[in-house]
Amino acid sequence: MSSEATPRLIELRSGPQDRRFDGIGAVNGGGATSALFKDYPEPQRSQILDLVFAPRFGASVSAMLVEVPGDGNSTQGSMPSHMHTPDDLGTHRGYTWWVMREAKRRNLNLSLDAVAWSAPGWIGDGEYWSQDMADYYVSWVQILRDAHGLELDAIGCRNEKGVSIPFAKQLKASLDKAGFGSVALHAFDNWTSDKFDFIEDLQRDPEAARAIDVLGGHVMYGGEGSGSSPEVRAWSEATGKPIWNTEDHVYRPGFDCLIGIVECFNENYLLHGATKVVLWYDIAGVYPVEPYPEEPAMVVAREPWSGHYTVREALWGYAHYGQFTELGWTYLHDASTLLDGGGSVVALRSETGDYSLIAETKDAEGPQRLHLRIGDGLADTPVTVWRSTAEEQFIHIGDITPVDGAFDVELAPDAVYSLSTTTGQRKGGFEDVPASRPFPFPYRDTFDGYADPAARGLLPRYTADIAGAFELAPDPDGRGTLVRQAVPHAPHSWSPDWLPYTIIGDEHWDDYEVGVRVRLEAGETAAVMGRVNHVGTGYGFVPKCYLLELSADGTCRLALVNGKEDKAELVGDAEQQAIIAAANDRDPGGERTLASAALDAPGPRWHRLALRFEGTRITGLVDGEPVLTAEDATHAHGMAGLLARAGSAYSTASFADLVVKDIGADDPEPFTDAAQPLY
Repeated sequence: MSSEATPRLIELRSGPQDRRFDGIGAVNGGGATSALFKDYPEPQRSQILDLVFAPRFGASVSAMLVEVPGDGNSTQGSMPSHMHTPDDLGTHRGYTWWVMREAKRRNLNLSLDAVAWSAPGWIGDGEYWSQDMADYYVSWVQILRDAHGLELDAIGCRNEKGVSIPFAKQLKASLDKAGFGSVALHAFDNWTSDKFDFIEDLQRDPEAARAIDVLGGHVMYGGEGSGSSPEVRAWSEATGKPIWNTEDHVYRPGFDCLIGIVECFNENYLLHGATKVVLWYDIAGVYPVEPYPEEPAMVVAREPWSGHYTVREALWGYAHYGQFTELGWTYLHDASTLLDGGGSVVALRSETGDYSLIAETKDAEGPQRLHLRIGDGLADTPVTVWRSTAEEQFIHIGDITPVDGAFDVELAPDAVYSLSTTTGQRKGGFEDVPASRPFPFPYRDTFDGYADPAARGLLPRYTADIAGAFELAPDPDGRGTLVRQAVPHAPHSWSPDWLPYTIIGDEHWDDYEVGVRVRLEAGETAAVMGRVNHVGTGYGFVPKCYLLELSADGTCRLALVNGKEDKAELVGDAEQQAIIAAANDRDPGGERTLASAALDAPGPRWHRLALRFEGTRITGLVDGEPVLTAEDATHAHGMAGLLARAGSAYSTASFADLVVKDIGADDPEPFTDAAQPLY
């Protein structure tokens, strides 16, 4: 449509099909997405939180969904459960409660939602859908309220793992009994094309229909038939159960991500009736070797040692909604539409008469003019206009004063606009962001320098658990603090399971020596890892690396691991499927022993394991003595790591005094950081 053509008339008025706006936001979790962010020093840590959560400053999201930590890998890594065993209860373990508290402190109106990807293996004697799991959820929500002063608004049954009508009823009854009847239950948060077929069960089962408050699904953006059908939307309207998109994805670079986010939010409402949309994920506090380390996050915060972070254009896509709407506003259905010339516009209003329009013109052929007529009950006041293009993002371009209750606006192609009668918006930011620096080398953490491990969520600095939970714990010999792999059994993992390990360092390290002290009980094996350059594609987490293992029976092994894991399933639109397919196209991989030896049984005492890399020559040392050597050119560089196993299962081995240094150099002094306690 040319700018001279007749403008498209949009009547801004309330109507019978209007729906409550339940918010837009992002997921924290679905992987250990904030593992490095938690270690940031001030003021950078607060700056990043302000950019995501503070009203009318940055993204200003109105909804937050978190993963209920469950010890298992759920894309980039694992987060420690509050109950590793039935008799264990940790009220300050991990960082999830901290992120929720800081988000809510910045925006009291923020909605808080949660769901589990993984869960501890003890639950249900192997059956996730069990009363154990319902009780597990209740205990987590109880800690949220009693220990952290937070009230949850909604909770799911499980992320992307099928349907269980009996469990939904169990969970709702358990929440009600424990005094959490106000927590809405959404189900079943699957991404497949049959994601809403369970509604047929609800129609036959009134008890189940009463238990499930919200129809939750994933990946409705892009791809024909990926969202809700007309029948689903009609049932939603008839029963008053809203449709929520509890996880969508926009895996794109730069401005294309920004405009895609707005298109996603608009189309979720226009095409699928979703009144709440959260995207995966918010803050990229992950190492570059982990899956999705940058796209689609809104802030990249993976250098706590330097304090450096980067704001992606994606953040301003959220801002086009977040700074112009509030939770509890109402969609103006009749004023929300797809545009003939390409793009879309969604209109919302407040109870007091303010209104906002969010428009995107992705792939539009030319400029398009709109004629907006203001209906009764809406403010007849100046309208502020903010725009994002590929050249500049989230810019205030002026104000429009309506005349006789109407005004015109012209929308350029490939742009995002927010028009609103609200005020106070700003493009927040900070000028004191430190410069980027590599991971400190040499590096040493004795694990004994943490004055209050619980105040850090029991997590040592800079480690990223890929599976299991490597936690600060008292030395059983009374000699201070060590790191123990705290998960005793394989969990109900969201992704294909392997073994517990954690990583640390710089993917560009090539020739170096990494060593750690290990303590083994009968049946346990511990390993130091080196040249870790891959930790899976997001569904499966077998690494690419070398490792030196020592078992309690004296078996010592130098091994090559080359990243074989199950292929990820293709989901989303064609662009998203291409990304996943490319990740699946890799070497067949596997695990191969390069050298082995039988040592005297080490027994339950401390021994030092070290890996030395010199070009293609790899040497394994035990207690300072070379015991194994091999020549292999598979991996030329990568990070360090720790691994614990018992045969093919999990073990609770202990580690102390991790050192990464130049070959032949003296051990450095322990590293210290400036991060403040979480709790």
